[in-house]
Amino acid sequence: MKTLLVVRHAKSSWANFGEADFDRSLNDRGKRDAPEMAMRLVNRNIRVDAFVSSPAKRAKMTCEAFCEVYRADKSAIVLIDKLYHAPGHVFYEVISELETIANSVAIFSHNPGITDFVNTLTNTSIDNMPTCAVFAVQADVKEWKDFDRAGKKFLFFDSPKSNR
Repeated sequence: MKTLLVVRHAKSSWANFGEADFDRSLNDRGKRDAPEMAMRLVNRNIRVDAFVSSPAKRAKMTCEAFCEVYRADKSAIVLIDKLYHAPGHVFYEVISELETIANSVAIFSHNPGITDFVNTLTNTSIDNMPTCAVFAVQADVKEWKDFDRAGKKFLFFDSPKSNR
């Protein structure tokens, strides 16, 4: 059994209007939301064996905040270039290449591709993955390469504005 946690990056800063999209960091809300959402996973007893992220600054910062809460080594984050503004199908490519040893993986990326992707996973459909939202599924597989064809079970959807 494999568990996939799909996480949209936390709220980014628009303070520097000339800054390249790739280089935008998190704003104050994003810096608060990321560890809060990670702690919600911890409180659900969700283990994360591997952290995979778009290399864009806001996605990487979100992933790093989750690593801090999980006391995971930030240097172990796997940065994958094609997750930056990836269309939905690219997520399946990335997942198929994950190491089998990792049973629970968190992937950090961007809209609109992340919303498109999560809506292909199960019959549970969402209109939009808000910033720092988490969509979780389980797949009855032993290897990630079989994830795309596997039956998947929706576990939960959570966002910073839920339960407030």
